[in-house]
Amino acid sequence: MNVSELLRLLQTEHDETAARADHLREQIERLTTDLAETEARLAEIAATRKVIDGLTPPDYAAAPAETATVYQRIVTTFNEHPGKVFRVRDLHEHLGLPTDEPSINVTRSRLGRLVRQGLLEQPGRGRYQKRT
Repeated sequence: MNVSELLRLLQTEHDETAARADHLREQIERLTTDLAETEARLAEIAATRKVIDGLTPPDYAAAPAETATVYQRIVTTFNEHPGKVFRVRDLHEHLGLPTDEPSINVTRSRLGRLVRQGLLEQPGRGRYQKRT
């Protein structure tokens, strides 16, 4: 390989690297704009929440919507199948919930609360059914 061939290869690599750097700068600019817009939206949401919290009576304590919905779905499932005994994993599959261990443990905790509240009973370890 001669010197002119080496210089040509070096120039080609330089041009490709410069083009990549330009592309990355464009991405950074686009992401910076997106980040600024998202942070502005977060500030708007925080301000809205502050206003709503100021208008809400202090004794009002609503459960998060997702949690309330999951509880409602669990209770509805047990009401629809009053004699059926569910394992937590079976309940997750029935409800179409994720079956990873952290999700299962959260549901296990929810079911424990429903047992303590008297809505469900636990006929065996890891088994739950509607209290009759």
